[in-house]
Amino acid sequence: MRRIALYGSTGSIGRSALDVIRKFPDQFRVRVLAARGRRIDRLARQAREFRPDYVVVTDEAAAKKIRKHLPRSARLLSGMDALTEIIDRARPDILLHGIVGAAGLPSALAAVRRGIPLAIANKESLVCAGEFLLRESKKSGAPLLPVDSEHNAVFQVLVGEDPASIRKVLLTASGGPFFRNGKPLSRVTRAEALRHPNWKMGPKITIDSATLMNKALEIIEAKYLFDLPADKIGVVIHPESIVHSMVEFVDGSVKMQAAVPDMRLPIQYALFYPERRERCVARLDLPRVRTLSFHEPDRRRFPSIDLAYRALAAGGSAPAVLSAANEIAVQAFLAGKIRFDHIFAVIRKTFDSTFSFRAARLEDILRADRITRLRAAAIVENHPCTT
Repeated sequence: MRRIALYGSTGSIGRSALDVIRKFPDQFRVRVLAARGRRIDRLARQAREFRPDYVVVTDEAAAKKIRKHLPRSARLLSGMDALTEIIDRARPDILLHGIVGAAGLPSALAAVRRGIPLAIANKESLVCAGEFLLRESKKSGAPLLPVDSEHNAVFQVLVGEDPASIRKVLLTASGGPFFRNGKPLSRVTRAEALRHPNWKMGPKITIDSATLMNKALEIIEAKYLFDLPADKIGVVIHPESIVHSMVEFVDGSVKMQAAVPDMRLPIQYALFYPERRERCVARLDLPRVRTLSFHEPDRRRFPSIDLAYRALAAGGSAPAVLSAANEIAVQAFLAGKIRFDHIFAVIRKTFDSTFSFRAARLEDILRADRITRLRAAAIVENHPCTT
């Protein structure tokens, strides 16, 4: 029985992971449930059902509220540092990391350093510190198991393949809600941007899908996960979200991984890797799908992809700057402070005004993240792009 630490248990990734665990009760034991604490009722219900040894709530005020609702057997820890501290206490067999944002980086790195397999759905850790995670993974032997559907697809496709035979990794993107919607981005509402056509996700990643910034971040992730140069990573729009990514090889062959759009499948693959188990999702019925279409992304309308290549070319702290600027811009849009199209303006202005430096230590990345957030917040408040 594998002992699981699940970070971000109340979010969309966490709930999908618990669905998988329910299907295989004799295979997994939930040792740790961790969440920010925004949905304390949901976290309390999860704790009563799965009876973890530890519950971590990163928000101190929320931790005080949830204490009386937990089973007596569960020890409660609070604060961001607890995400790292609990790794040594619980010693899980695998950490499924789904907490959003750069705040999850120290705990992800700590797990890999201790040789614990990391099933990673936290984009920002790979974007900000992919080089560090890859280096520590090679040292400790702890595998990095991608949970994002696109990288999980590439991971599956590359099993048994020689990395030298890769011509190009092609990450698929649904295109978000505005692929076929020609409405001016300046008039997009919060509700429209949060209405993803294929996936049910948290608000931050849903907005990233609408701006194609999720694909920009995934380009950076793929560079580190698969140790590839930027020019071997591309993006294609695939509105049906059936093919989750592709790899083109030097002989002209293209291998794809296809399945119904359901996050439980990549999560199950990561939790059981290298084995495959009976499905927990619907089977793919290709005759019912009928059509699979692929398109070039509109990089002029959605400049996020070009920003990713710029960040990779700059190297050092630049990917961390891009990620942090995006987080602040998305928060500002969700809070009604800026228009949808202003997200790009805030990110670009922050990126252009922030000096990129060589990141030799984790502290360098965290410092770049802090500086960028302050700068982006100031741009949101003072730049004429605000509403």
